[in-house]
Amino acid sequence: MPRVTSTKMSDISPEAAKPARPPLHVATERDEAQASQFLVRGAPAYRRASLALFLSGFATFSLLYCVQPLMPIFAEDFGVSPAASSLSLSLATGFLAVAIFCAAAISEGVGRRSMMFVSLLGSALCTIACAIVPDWHMLLAIRALQGFLLGGVPAVAMAYLSEEVEPRGLGASMGLYIAGNAFGGMAGRVVTGTLAEYFSWRPALAVIGLLGLAAAIGFRLLLPASRNFKPRKGFNAHFHLMAWIGHIRSPALPFLFAIGFLVMGAFVTIYNYAGFRLVQPPYSLNQTELGLIFTVYLFGIAASWAAGLLGDRFGHFVVLLAGILCAAIGVAVTLLAPLPLIVLGIVFLTVGFFMAHSAASALVGRLARGTKGHASSLYLLAYYIGSSVAGSAGGWFFAIEGWSAVVFFTLAMLAFAFAAACTARSLSKRIG
Repeated sequence: MPRVTSTKMSDISPEAAKPARPPLHVATERDEAQASQFLVRGAPAYRRASLALFLSGFATFSLLYCVQPLMPIFAEDFGVSPAASSLSLSLATGFLAVAIFCAAAISEGVGRRSMMFVSLLGSALCTIACAIVPDWHMLLAIRALQGFLLGGVPAVAMAYLSEEVEPRGLGASMGLYIAGNAFGGMAGRVVTGTLAEYFSWRPALAVIGLLGLAAAIGFRLLLPASRNFKPRKGFNAHFHLMAWIGHIRSPALPFLFAIGFLVMGAFVTIYNYAGFRLVQPPYSLNQTELGLIFTVYLFGIAASWAAGLLGDRFGHFVVLLAGILCAAIGVAVTLLAPLPLIVLGIVFLTVGFFMAHSAASALVGRLARGTKGHASSLYLLAYYIGSSVAGSAGGWFFAIEGWSAVVFFTLAMLAFAFAAACTARSLSKRIG
């Protein structure tokens, strides 16, 4: 039997005398390992992802909204009414809304990055094709196809950010993505408006299509592969249906979906028909001057970025409510006759819209319980249906009662959006 020797306390080193570290430290290391899977603000991968998603937002909105300043030209060249000319945008956004459902489901199997790249590439080629089509109905058909292809970007991009970016940095990254939307919307409108004035609308669309191709390639080269996304094998219709139903049954999310419909509907309505008002006397703006008004999108870029940071700090519902109020003030100001005040009103509308959209997008990502791509697809379905339906309906108001009727229509939508935001805020507090 081995001999047991005694040991004096003085013989034990101070390090050995220390108690063993508690199990809590082991759990902390595991949590840190899991957190390292997220893209952390300031890291190179985070910056690459932010730039890539900025490019995707730029391409999406420039390709989608490049026809908006061309609507008065379409009405004249093809002999159609203002409401009919708005179909060049409404069809694209309507088919995009439908495609979002398909994209969200398909991306669960093929991956986020591949889905977005193919969508951007195909949409850029469609824009180039629109530049050479011979008649109005063929142009509308290609625009519808383009909208369907673009459905692979918005919901998947929001899902990618929600899955890959650390929660504390989600608002900032989502804001930068929305800023890319704003920059693309501005570039698409300004470039096509200016080029259409000096050349024609066909070269203008061709240039936008080439810029979209370049953005798609840059996006593919920059975006890091998904770390937290696990593809699903096969197509399980029941899984997708239950995921969508689950989000619809959520207390607060349906109100956020309604906000997307209403604020986007108001925003697009004003932008669609402001051009028809301003090319008429007493303003009689040409295409270049009309296109330059869309540089107010620069304020939207700053608002999106700031809304993300402010939302992370003070709460996204606070930013959402402030954005809706700002947009409503801007719409009301456009009733005034002086051109500088009309432009100022459009600035307020643009800032308010991008604040609200950025905050609502971040809230959908935070409040969704799993299957975030499906939640994003529902939000964007409502968002683009609002663009399509309200954007065309505004033409009826404009034709019947002029600009004052358009303003009344959009203010009513923003009032409902504000009420929905207050309700969603209250419900989110109840469920924690």
